[in-house]
Amino acid sequence: MLTAISDPDDLRIEAYRAVRERDLLGRQHRFIAEGEVVLRVLLRQQSRFEVESLLLGEGRVEGLSVALDVLPSEVPVYVANRQVMDAIVGFPIHRGILAVARRPMLPPINVLLANLPETALVVGMVGLANHDNVGGIFRNAAAFGADAILLDQETCDPLYRKAIRVSVGGALVVPFTRTSSADALVRALEEASFEVIALSPSGAETLSRVQPSRRMALLLGAEGPGLPAELLARTRAVSIPMSGGFDSLNVATTSGIALHHLTQANKG
Repeated sequence: MLTAISDPDDLRIEAYRAVRERDLLGRQHRFIAEGEVVLRVLLRQQSRFEVESLLLGEGRVEGLSVALDVLPSEVPVYVANRQVMDAIVGFPIHRGILAVARRPMLPPINVLLANLPETALVVGMVGLANHDNVGGIFRNAAAFGADAILLDQETCDPLYRKAIRVSVGGALVVPFTRTSSADALVRALEEASFEVIALSPSGAETLSRVQPSRRMALLLGAEGPGLPAELLARTRAVSIPMSGGFDSLNVATTSGIALHHLTQANKG
């Protein structure tokens, strides 16, 4: 059922008020999904994410009518004109599509790894504080079929609104969990019999020499500092050769190259 909203101060749409400020303050176990592509992904993932409500611009309703059929009947769909919607969220919301959903409880890392198939590919992120990079890596992980993503405590939130948007919904598709530290992340992978490949410009091997194994994990660090030396020392450090002595790639780009190599080589 569609509910028209004509007053920006209507209490029913409180969850959408001042979206950017709420991005920083947090939403009490909820997150915002923005845009048509992300919403369609979210609606396909309702077994993982409970959708609480939608806020749509008047011009977006008709094009989403079929997609909205999968919503439980009790989920409210609020509709507002452009001026009211902009006043609610606090900035011009050109996409005209927002949804509020509940965050699931993250499983312990050992439980997540134990429930993966016998042949699995996992991505580990260490110290990645840039939402664009995290979103880009989730997008690549979803595109190449990674089975899970592990985050250390320093890595930013993949369900932050911008990260979800950059991931094109990939952050809603690939299962993930968070660990207490980078050391705990690698230790859990080792205990679950994963071969850990650490990407670094200082890696002694080149990526082309890596042949996929039954259980493999790809470890990524932040641009600049990269992965800690102690993690490189205990893992298989691998580099991507570049011309002219240039040794820097965006970490999301790096993840796409590495995931493509690992998944395509496995098919071969």
